[in-house]
Amino acid sequence: MITDMDIIKANLEYNKGVSFTEFLEAEISAWKDSKARRDMIAGKLYYDGAHDILDRKRTVIGSDGLPVEVYNLPNNKLLDNQYAKLVDQKVNYLMAKKPSFQADNKNYSDEINTMFGNRFLRLFRRVGEDSLNCGIAWLHVYYSAGELKFMRISPEEVLPFWRDNDHTELDALCRVYAIEVYIGREKKIVEKVEYYDTKGVKKYTLDKGKLIPESEESHVKVFTSEGTLSMNWEKVPFIAFKYNARELPLINRVKSLQDAINTITSDFMNNMQEDARNTLLILINYDGENLGEFRRNLSQYGAVKVKTVDGAAGDLKTLQVEVKADNYKAILEVLKKALIENGRGLDAKADKMGGNINQMNIQSMYTDIDLDANGMENEYQASFEELLWFVNIHLKNTGAGDFKNETLEVVFNRDILINESESIDNCAKSVGVISNETIVAQHPWVTDPEQELKKIEQEKQQAMEQYSEYQGAFGDGDGNAGADE
Repeated sequence: MITDMDIIKANLEYNKGVSFTEFLEAEISAWKDSKARRDMIAGKLYYDGAHDILDRKRTVIGSDGLPVEVYNLPNNKLLDNQYAKLVDQKVNYLMAKKPSFQADNKNYSDEINTMFGNRFLRLFRRVGEDSLNCGIAWLHVYYSAGELKFMRISPEEVLPFWRDNDHTELDALCRVYAIEVYIGREKKIVEKVEYYDTKGVKKYTLDKGKLIPESEESHVKVFTSEGTLSMNWEKVPFIAFKYNARELPLINRVKSLQDAINTITSDFMNNMQEDARNTLLILINYDGENLGEFRRNLSQYGAVKVKTVDGAAGDLKTLQVEVKADNYKAILEVLKKALIENGRGLDAKADKMGGNINQMNIQSMYTDIDLDANGMENEYQASFEELLWFVNIHLKNTGAGDFKNETLEVVFNRDILINESESIDNCAKSVGVISNETIVAQHPWVTDPEQELKKIEQEKQQAMEQYSEYQGAFGDGDGNAGADE
């Protein structure tokens, strides 16, 4: 099995006169124009609404039979961003609710829930968008003021070097990003490069394809009373969150369909605005010099002059070309349905209920998006294992505890419609068959099962206390008063 780093080492050995810096320059140059990176950029652009239709030009067949751009025709560039809707659907379905972190060790569970709070949930949603738009997303693990933190890195900035062909373990990672700096009074864009491996971080400036070394640093710097302590992680401090095993972005599945939706919508608007061109005009003995003058007279005065030539009377006839809106509507419906099916999304308008709203029919609506979420969740579970490796070391180093051998289950709470009445009825019928804890967790009105069980126990205790007070006030049933006279 040949890995990325094996190829690097083999090339350096073969080209002994080539330094590592020169080799890295070549890798960055090839990566910048790679198809994978272009697809990442396209996915993010389409999510933001920057579609190919915005660059569209109106053309006609010229005198030489080739397309010629024209400027006197309507050129609508309408966006119906179904792709962004598809991405938001998947992100909200899998990540709208905070994941549950369950461990047998209560202290471990509390530490994890504290670390992965609402701020992490907000960051995690952005990671979900990245993995869908780009096929892969990245989290950088770092320290700030002694606190372990996570930073999202734009996928199009990351050039990874994998240790294995399945891309499960990193050997090194290169980040290439642009920043704005002032040189004197002039603001310029400067490209920075950071190369991470288990030995630390090498920082460069990239100028016209050449790397200019800046510094070499460790992963972590700890400031103590005795000075600065530098340390490195045993692993490269980046975690990959993949949309699928092949790291293919969602845009690859649906781009042609999204472009077709934009095109057909824009074409319909163009045809609706071309009132004069929906009617073909047949001129006989026109009293003018050219068609440009004819068009001007028709637009300005709503009339043209014709004349009689050699006994033939002038005339103006029309040939109507009808634009049928139903045709466009039918094509749009087909395209949107195909986009949802190919993108494995949720068609909330699909007629799958058949007038019978039960949980089985609701779940059938979610079949495609659920299958896609299963694969995505599987990849994310593996990513969380990598992330927890860093978290466990941090907890041990800060004295919170050694949880290396503890198991933690990450449960994604999917946001799915349910038939509440049916769900509540099933919970009631399950009493005595399964545990109360499981029943409470499945109840649609419960958001925190553990807290709900505590409330139930408190209510039982209060009821018992009230019963004791009642019994004491009215005696024990044998005519004996419960209170001293």
